[in-house]
Amino acid sequence: MAVAARVDPKTIFTPEEWAPLARRSSWKGLFLLAHAWAVIFAAGAMVVIWPLTLPLAVIIIGGRQLGLAILMHDAAHGALHGDLKLNDLAGEWLTGGGLARYRTYHLGHHKFAQQAEDPDLVLSAPFPITPLSLRRKMIRDLTGQTAFKQRFGDLIARLKARKPGQPLLPILAEEVRRKRRWLLGGVIITAIGSLFGAWWAWPVLWVLPQFTWFPLITRLRNIAEHACVAKDEPDPLRHARTTHAGWLARMTLAPYFVNYHCEHHMFMHVPCYNLPRAHRLLQKKGVIDGMLYEPGGYGAVLKLATSKAA
Repeated sequence: MAVAARVDPKTIFTPEEWAPLARRSSWKGLFLLAHAWAVIFAAGAMVVIWPLTLPLAVIIIGGRQLGLAILMHDAAHGALHGDLKLNDLAGEWLTGGGLARYRTYHLGHHKFAQQAEDPDLVLSAPFPITPLSLRRKMIRDLTGQTAFKQRFGDLIARLKARKPGQPLLPILAEEVRRKRRWLLGGVIITAIGSLFGAWWAWPVLWVLPQFTWFPLITRLRNIAEHACVAKDEPDPLRHARTTHAGWLARMTLAPYFVNYHCEHHMFMHVPCYNLPRAHRLLQKKGVIDGMLYEPGGYGAVLKLATSKAA
């Protein structure tokens, strides 16, 4: 198997420069988690007070749902908190869960980044595509088709494969077991919301963003990170793309420094909140010129990713 080449930070940074970049804060990661949930609750309160703001709330909450996934990603690298037990506890229970399973999968992506064995290669391999193809994908995202397939596709496949006379209940019970945390969260939020006349809170303020805006921006993030990156790329500075993100992009589709993806692949254990500092140092040293970096933002990346003729 072709293991992806690595960057030795000692060849770029002095010990004095590297130490603060690699340091895991005892509070910054937890603060970002608190920030994500505070924004979600604030957006929900906005809808309760001003119902017509629901479309805006869907964008805000969906963006923070991605933010929680990003912070779980940091936890998978042991970068959310200096104490590994607290890192894993927060990464499992405060971000949506699935940390252990995701860690195994994701570290495989880093080990074989853009090589044939990369489990995420399937996400970037089809690009570039046509603009029409991207529009179709985006429509599937915004109409809930993508999320439904991801969340319930396995259940549907098992139901279709059920043999005549095979009991249905064990299949449904297994599905409930797999989604017990998601369903339990729905029960709790519905119960609490009902006390204030907001029984609709979970389906409208959590599931709706999760099935519309979240899959769309997850797709755009994936495109920006690895689309049109060469397969079997030997240069570790070009395994992933960093994309410039202004304040609006950071608010809606690139929260918590996820746009610094090339730096993340170069130094995968650096906490997300230290990546902007790493980026500035790399610019100062001229390393950025050899990296895969798109200063034109997400629009420029999408233009590149949809450059295939119809």
